[in-house]
Amino acid sequence: MPLATKVIQGNYFKDLLDQPAALAQTLKCLQGQLETRAKLRDLEPGRFRRIILTGMGSSLHALHPLNGQLIAQGYTSLLAETSELIHYMRGLLLEDSLVVAVSQSGASAETVRLLELNQGCTPVIGVTNTPDSPLARQATIPLFMDAGPEFTVSCKTLLATLLALSWLGDLLCKKAPSFPEAAIDGVEQYLRNWKSHVNELCPILDGIRQIFLAGRGASLAAVGSGGLTIKESTHHMAEGMSSAAFRHGPLEILDETTFVLIFAGDRRTAELNRKLARDVEAAGGKAALAGEDVAPGVFRLPVASDCARPLLETLPVQMITLALAALDGREAGSFVRATKVTTTE
Repeated sequence: MPLATKVIQGNYFKDLLDQPAALAQTLKCLQGQLETRAKLRDLEPGRFRRIILTGMGSSLHALHPLNGQLIAQGYTSLLAETSELIHYMRGLLLEDSLVVAVSQSGASAETVRLLELNQGCTPVIGVTNTPDSPLARQATIPLFMDAGPEFTVSCKTLLATLLALSWLGDLLCKKAPSFPEAAIDGVEQYLRNWKSHVNELCPILDGIRQIFLAGRGASLAAVGSGGLTIKESTHHMAEGMSSAAFRHGPLEILDETTFVLIFAGDRRTAELNRKLARDVEAAGGKAALAGEDVAPGVFRLPVASDCARPLLETLPVQMITLALAALDGREAGSFVRATKVTTTE
């Protein structure tokens, strides 16, 4: 019996399938925030000595593409976990800094504490899915996603965040927002085949005890958030890291119970990532390369521009969560200890 039939279609599953609609609504919402767009257009990032990008969990990892975009544009951009920022990096909260704070709920303990400490000293661009949240109310420039309610593990809000940050990055870099609507169609087409994706993954993942996700550059968004998503939604151990970092330790523990998903990414380091996949297999582990030019199936990504690729790279990870849960006979994304909003630092 195909294991896709054992997928429990709970709230997390419904959120996964709702992602194309959530992305379309987010893009519409962003395009309709004319006052916010005008404020961002008038903002001169060059007058700030540094831009601090901050968030927790998947919100932090979603900032990797924006960080790379800003650095390529010549800005001094720093990526900082909000908890570290409020406890050990307060000296960065100065008038000549600009903060981009990302929080789906806008009310996580670390975000609230950051706002309390800042007291309006440092300008804050607040990216959130919750318009009545502390972040939305207190940010200098709030940016709303409007991805709709989400029940448990971040999925559609993660994709919406990546879309919103791509849109924001273009404006900070004085470009017209260029996120392609065709990428949303790509998400819909990929998810339409979720049953075949799960059935393809189950024999690959059966007996796997440890999962690694690896990539470089903007792919670190899917790598970092993916490790969290797998742990939180399936209770399986998974770790995300850069492809280069994987060679500094994890390569030594490879065996037939290890699966490594490697994102090909953009052309600058795609061959290095392909070589890592070959080396994992040669060392006795299982490896798969996710990209636009791999064999058709679960790891084949829809063709998209560089700005949309980080969003599409999250999709195979979501399919892994469904497959692992089906193998275990449990519901993916069902919380046991975690909560949707973290209220303790």
